[in-house]
Amino acid sequence: MNAKPWKVESMRNHFGQALVDLGRNRDDIVVLGADTTESLKTSLFGEAFPDRLFNVGIAEQNMVAIAAGLAMSGKVAFACTYSVFGTSQVYNIIRQSVAYPDLPVKIFCSHAGLTVGPDGATHQMNEDVGLLRSLPNMKVLVPCDGLEVGKAVHLAAEVSGPLYCRFSRAKFPVLTAPEDPFALGKATVMRDGDDVALVATGIMVSRALEAAEELATQGVDARVVNNSSVKPLDRETLLRAARDTGAVVTAEEHTVLGGMGSAVSELLAQEYPVPMQIIGVPDIFGESGDGFAVLDKYGLTAESMIKAAMHVLSTKEAVA
Repeated sequence: MNAKPWKVESMRNHFGQALVDLGRNRDDIVVLGADTTESLKTSLFGEAFPDRLFNVGIAEQNMVAIAAGLAMSGKVAFACTYSVFGTSQVYNIIRQSVAYPDLPVKIFCSHAGLTVGPDGATHQMNEDVGLLRSLPNMKVLVPCDGLEVGKAVHLAAEVSGPLYCRFSRAKFPVLTAPEDPFALGKATVMRDGDDVALVATGIMVSRALEAAEELATQGVDARVVNNSSVKPLDRETLLRAARDTGAVVTAEEHTVLGGMGSAVSELLAQEYPVPMQIIGVPDIFGESGDGFAVLDKYGLTAESMIKAAMHVLSTKEAVA
């Protein structure tokens, strides 16, 4: 299936510039890195505000602990590194020193999921959303493009307490416009439809839109929902999608256990059960390879969403 001719951009570039823009307007913003300031583009913030960027070196637990201390002193602290180091390696510090006291520490992590590619299974963090959405007080965002990453930076500074945002190392399509709204607890309907709902996060939103276009050629009207706010969920939009279509497919660059798909299934199981399929990384570790080839190998594709959509449609018809 050919991809649409979308413009592709680095999410990290938008992230770095958004921090600079935020820093110009607020002197309570501080940024911490763990020897990844060049890679994550937080070095741009350091160039503009050298007294407010703290590169602690390869010491992620220390980074989060320092961020917690700065937050307790009245700062809004952005702790930034790769997702495998910024979540699982420091989980207990986040739990005890950030989430439990409900501090304004904003954990922004790049290099999430399979698209880290050649770095292999040890660096392909596919469990981070599940880890952090289970923490009380923690908010979780998974933007679909660079523009949403930039908006997430500004949003994170405005909301109280801790927040986690993950994004990709690779360049991905720009799907939104600068004027599009972006809010905590809000999903966006990118394409309307009444037969099946494709609910996606992050890099899988573009693939959901591709799947919807192909489904249309087969007479299937698919709604595409960009579910960038994983916690809290937009209950209203998701329940409306389930009621209107009667069938749901979720898609994410994350394990099928505990992620966005699990969050949506928890909601629907309790309030409006419908046939549902979860597209994501199987319950296995990844492997080294080109990021896009690894996505294809593990079924994070438009084709997989089309197959899942046909399955839930047949199930819906069977129980009708």
